[in-house]
Amino acid sequence: MTRRLLFLFFLFLPMLSSQAQRKEIAQAKSFVKSRNNLPQAEEMMRNLLKDSINREKEKIWLMLFDAIKGQYEQGNEQLYLKQQYDTAQLFNTARKMFTVLEEFDSIATRPDKKGRINLKYRRKHSEFLNVYRPNIYNGGMFFVKKKDYAKAFDFFSTYIDCKDQPLFSNYNYGQNDHRLPRAAYMSVYCGFKLKDFNKTMKYSELAKTDTSRLNYLYQYFSEMYSQEKDTGNYLATISEGFARFPKSMFFFPRIFDYYFNKGDISHSLEICEKALAADSTNAVFLYAKSTVMFALGKYDECIKICDYLIEKNNTMADAYLTAGLAYYNQAVKLGQNTLLARKEQNRLKHLYKSALPYIQKYRELVPDGKNKWGLPLYTIYLNLNMGKEFDEIDKLLKEK
Repeated sequence: MTRRLLFLFFLFLPMLSSQAQRKEIAQAKSFVKSRNNLPQAEEMMRNLLKDSINREKEKIWLMLFDAIKGQYEQGNEQLYLKQQYDTAQLFNTARKMFTVLEEFDSIATRPDKKGRINLKYRRKHSEFLNVYRPNIYNGGMFFVKKKDYAKAFDFFSTYIDCKDQPLFSNYNYGQNDHRLPRAAYMSVYCGFKLKDFNKTMKYSELAKTDTSRLNYLYQYFSEMYSQEKDTGNYLATISEGFARFPKSMFFFPRIFDYYFNKGDISHSLEICEKALAADSTNAVFLYAKSTVMFALGKYDECIKICDYLIEKNNTMADAYLTAGLAYYNQAVKLGQNTLLARKEQNRLKHLYKSALPYIQKYRELVPDGKNKWGLPLYTIYLNLNMGKEFDEIDKLLKEK
């Protein structure tokens, strides 16, 4: 008897489950028709879809969509009537309409047991969503303004991905939607703000077609490659960025420092010349060249550039230091010869005297830079027999 009861229980279990589903769908339909409890109707349908058995039941998907559409229409009406409503919620609801119908369409394209594919809703749904698609882009911009970059990225991603969704194949967004490059750029921007490499790079190629913003794109890409410690792509990106935008104060310092710090002086000089060809009076480019001339031991040319920079800006501390050290280095090298002729002794003194005002001015401008001006001034005062100044600097250097 017990076994028979169990058999009957399992026999009627699917029937009971089916009845429960019909009751849920009927209740949700009632909510949608009365335009009440729409979020509850949505939740009821989503719970049914959690069961894999229900994933291909179009009634549930369509009722879910109607519940979401009803919420969107209510919110839109409230905004139209200038009633208080959560704008973020309205955008989120609009995006849910897309995600639900896209998923439903993907399920509908699966052949049934007889190999048939049912696309009877595709045209209707694509026409409906096409009208509201601009709101997905606007939602992305809305969340960017709110600095909710994760949410904004999701909106731009949904907007862009429509071009590859079979649901929208008739619209050929990839060719016809001129807003796509801007949406891709904004997705890169959001990924960058999130410091998320994958999000930053996901639509990078499409973003590059927004040529008006290439300067910023290459900056974002290079920062991401630097974050990932991907030296190869980092160098390639700043190199391409510099080639396209030689006046940029982002790319020049980075590519110059990369090669200069590696000791690749010839490449560093080549970069300076390219930058100066684009802007011959740029102080940053000129100072970089002066450091290259210094590294090459071309001190006269180094000093000439620094003097020009000082003439244009008499508070440019580094120009004073570099020019002063250009004189100082020559003096130190010459002084290594203990058997100097009178003429060479006079030149040695002249070099130290020439270095002095530059180093002193640097000290005045950067009083905390003792590690840079301390030893040169000590040596200069010593060689020029400046007793009072030497005692002061000697005492200073001996301080802990």
